[in-house]
Amino acid sequence: MKVRTRVAPSPTGDPHVGTAYMALFSLCFARQHGGEFILRIEDTDAARSTKESEQVILDSLRWLGLDWDEGPDKGGSFGPYRQSERLEIYNKYAAELISAGHAFYCFCDAERLNQMRAEQMKRGETARYDGCCLSLEDDEVRVKLEAGQAHVVRMKVPTTGTCIVKDRLRGEIEIEWSQVDMQVLLKTDGHPTYHLAVVVDDHLMQITHIIRGEEWINSAPKHILLFEYFGWEMPELIHMPLLRNPDKSKLSKRKNPTSIRYYERMGFLPEALLNYLGMLGWSMPGGEEKFTLDSMIENFNIERISLGAPVFDVEKLKWLNGRWLREECSDDEFADRIIQWAFNRDNLLKVIPLIKERVDIFSEVSPMISFFAEGMPDIKDIDLVVKNVEPDEVKKILQFALWDLEKIQEWQRSALNQLFVDLADRLQMKIREVLAPVFVAISGKPVSPPLFASMEILGPDLVRARVRHAINVLGGVSKKQAKKLLKQYR
Repeated sequence: MKVRTRVAPSPTGDPHVGTAYMALFSLCFARQHGGEFILRIEDTDAARSTKESEQVILDSLRWLGLDWDEGPDKGGSFGPYRQSERLEIYNKYAAELISAGHAFYCFCDAERLNQMRAEQMKRGETARYDGCCLSLEDDEVRVKLEAGQAHVVRMKVPTTGTCIVKDRLRGEIEIEWSQVDMQVLLKTDGHPTYHLAVVVDDHLMQITHIIRGEEWINSAPKHILLFEYFGWEMPELIHMPLLRNPDKSKLSKRKNPTSIRYYERMGFLPEALLNYLGMLGWSMPGGEEKFTLDSMIENFNIERISLGAPVFDVEKLKWLNGRWLREECSDDEFADRIIQWAFNRDNLLKVIPLIKERVDIFSEVSPMISFFAEGMPDIKDIDLVVKNVEPDEVKKILQFALWDLEKIQEWQRSALNQLFVDLADRLQMKIREVLAPVFVAISGKPVSPPLFASMEILGPDLVRARVRHAINVLGGVSKKQAKKLLKQYR
């Protein structure tokens, strides 16, 4: 049996370091066994998935030095490798489940489902579908379908007994079927949910080992049951420990930059970031902290993964990056890397039109554009003071701007301009009052080259990180404050 592993990111936002983490270990496991590593794009969330996000994922993984044997950009014998191009396949297998009596049509609307869950939670029960539509006769179902009544397809789940989840690292995990919901497999728009698509794809693409985060353990019974319903062999499960913030909470962009592109824009070496991800929850036989991808593959043993909570510590990453810079880069390569990172011709040609009319001598250029090659600007709370605007309102402006910036899909100056025009309108404030703290957050100065053009060049990862940094400079937002602000924002 040839080992085949996969990584299956969703193109719905910034490429996450957690995706790179799973990709790295899946690649190492496959290569160490002479197998194949597949990249699959899970883009069935049509409202949020974008081609731009998909391309950024591919570019970011390649920047790290990861590569795959099959994927949407390479093809292969088991394509297509985008779920949006496989909808007929999922509908076919959903129909098979219904025909075999393993799935059923559910016509319950959102109002009934919300009321059902509220009553279950009030009784202290696990919120799960109550099986209402299971009792419908075939004739009733046919009439509703012919009438075009909105519906989903749900899988049947045992109501008693225990599912045994066999995990390579954790042994046998027992999960009561009473804790497992009758999962929706096909949504009202005919698109599959993750649970149906992942099972069908993993089988048809002959995946032998599924390496994923431990947050998917509770979903494993649904997947095991679907494999059983179809009569397919279950791949081996390997649930990796979740990456954590230094305070042991789940790694999140609220406390740690999580986008791969952020680390690229900050000037980290891809070799160092990949090396650091390899250290999280795994170790070389000799305990070396600095190692290459080839060395990790050569020495890889899945049994050496620790189930402790690996901490993603940016300071430790910086230390490791420094070692790579000093020990692996000659002066010539150091110069080449700096040029490649920020001071290349393409980058300069983007910036020059923003400053050319303001420059009389070249020595004026450096202070004017230095923020394009900085990390977090060195700012203090006094720098973010806005005339006639209360400090809490300034924080509110930045937090609302951050939430808007996290949702925007078209990262262009015109769209960014409109974003802030709309924000000023919603806040019933003057546009200059809204933009004042944003100028400082982005450039470190109250005045800079054209703001929206600068934001377009800096890119979403660095811009969002700098706005988040400015919020922290103002004392941050507590959970209580965030809840209050989110209510106002919505």
